[in-house]
Amino acid sequence: MTTATEHQEPHIQVNSLWKVFGDRPERALEPEYASKSRAEIQDELGAVVGLRDVSFSVDPGQIFVVMGLSGSGKSTLVRCLIRLIEATSGQVCFNGEDINDYTPEQLMQFRRSKISMVFQHYALLPHRRVLDNVAYGLEIRGLDRDARLTAAAKAVETVGLKGWEDYYPSEMSGGMQQRIGLARALAVDSEVLLMDEPFSGLDPLIRREMQDELISLQTELQKTMVFITHDLNEALKVGDRIAIMRDGEIVQEGSPEEIVTLPSDDYVTEFVKDVSRGKVIQAKAIMKQPEVEVYEWQSPRVALHAMRDHGVDEVFLINRDFTLRGILTEDQAVALVSENKRSLVGVPSAQPMTTHPDTYIEELIPIAAQSEHPIAVVGDNGSLLGEIRRGALLTGMADN
Repeated sequence: MTTATEHQEPHIQVNSLWKVFGDRPERALEPEYASKSRAEIQDELGAVVGLRDVSFSVDPGQIFVVMGLSGSGKSTLVRCLIRLIEATSGQVCFNGEDINDYTPEQLMQFRRSKISMVFQHYALLPHRRVLDNVAYGLEIRGLDRDARLTAAAKAVETVGLKGWEDYYPSEMSGGMQQRIGLARALAVDSEVLLMDEPFSGLDPLIRREMQDELISLQTELQKTMVFITHDLNEALKVGDRIAIMRDGEIVQEGSPEEIVTLPSDDYVTEFVKDVSRGKVIQAKAIMKQPEVEVYEWQSPRVALHAMRDHGVDEVFLINRDFTLRGILTEDQAVALVSENKRSLVGVPSAQPMTTHPDTYIEELIPIAAQSEHPIAVVGDNGSLLGEIRRGALLTGMADN
C-alpha cells in the first residue's frame, strides 16, 4: 500500500454521482424523494436507485477500495467510472476532466490509453497464447507487433509468469489466469486500474497470494487503483482508503484503521466486529514519545539524574547525528559514574528491537517477546520517533 508524502490533486474525483434504473429516472432526484429510502422510491416510482449521491476522490498512486455486499452498488459504480453504464447525474473526473462530457471518440481514446480493467472472470481469449493475450490491448491501440510483444513480455515477467508465454490459458491454473489478466492491464501502462472483484473466483490460498502480489507490485509501480470487493479482510489488506457501500450510498469512507476503530453506524459496526485490530492499527498509532533521551556527548551522571528524575531504569541513547544508538540502563550509568567517565561516547549499549511506524500491531507482538526493553520506532533515516511498551500493545489490541 502507498504512503502519501505530500498533498496532490486527486487523480479521480467523483461528485454527486447518481444512477437510477427505470423510466424517467431523473424523478428520483427531486427534493420530495431526498429523505426516502431506496425501497420507498422503488415502490412509488418503479425505479431502482443503483447509486445515490456518491462522492469521493482518489489520490495518485492510491488503492481506493469500494466494499459492499451484493446489491450495494459497487459494481454499478465501477462501470459508471468508465461509462460502461451512463450515470443519471453527477461527475466522474479524471485529472480534472469529466468523462461524462466526452464524445464517443474521446471516450474510446480514454479507455484505450488512460484506464484498464481487471475482471473477476479474466476475459482471456482462449485461442491465444499468454503473450498474445497480454499484448491484446496494445494491439487494439495499434502498436506494431514487435513493440507490443516486448511490452507484453515485460508485463508477463512483472507478474511472475516468465517462461509461460507460449502456453494457452486452459493449460494454466485460475491464479495464473488472473495474473495474465493483470499483466494485460499493466502492459498498456494506463494511468488507472479498475479492478472489479479480481480475486473473488480464486481459492483462499491463491487469493491471499494474489493480494500479496498486488501489494508488492504497487510498491514498485505506484498505480492509481479502484478495487472492488465484498470481502472486508481483503479491503483492509490492500486498501489505502476504503469506502463501504449500502443501498447505493457510501455509508463510511476512511483508512482501514478508521473503519475498524471508528465505525460510523451499526451497519459498519456489524461488518467490523470480528476484525482483529492488530491487522489494521500501526505502530505510529500507539507509540509514545520517550519520557527521556540522552545523547552520547552527555555525561553518565546527567543520564543517571535523568533516569531517576523520570522514574525509569533505562533510556534511549542518541548519536551525534541524532540517530538511535542503543539503550543505556541505570546499572550501566551507575558503573560509568563510578569510573568517572566524562561522556557516553564509545560506551557499550544494548540494542533495542526496532520497527517502522507503519508496522502493524500484529507484527509487533513477536518483536516485543524477544526483548525486555521497549520497542524503538525509528524513521527511514534512523532517527528515534517513539517507543512502544508491552502495555501499549495490549491496549492497542483491545476493543476500546
